[in-house]
Amino acid sequence: MGQGDLTDEQWAALEPLLPKGARTGRPPAWPRRRLIDGMRFRVRTGVPWRDVPVEYGPWGRVYDLSRRWQRDGTRQQILTRPQSLADAKGAITWDLSVDSTVCRAHQHAAGARK
Repeated sequence: MGQGDLTDEQWAALEPLLPKGARTGRPPAWPRRRLIDGMRFRVRTGVPWRDVPVEYGPWGRVYDLSRRWQRDGTRQQILTRPQSLADAKGAITWDLSVDSTVCRAHQHAAGARK
């Protein structure tokens, strides 16, 4: 297991949110958990898809799963479902708001030489 890979506790929380795989046909050659660790590796390091280490599965398989989940909404559900569950339990305090608006000004407006 790599440094940024899912722990057993994290996997237990994540697994119920994932779509069920097809029960027919050949079993998958790569466990879903390893492929997800490959996606997380790429997000964490910023490497190109082709540079995802083979220990996570073929880069094309990792990419295909990531792209499929992006298109069908699974990725969004993985990101928002834990938050909504925590909010329902009252575990999130919504008392703080951060405005991230950035106003860009022309360089001369800041006193730069013309």
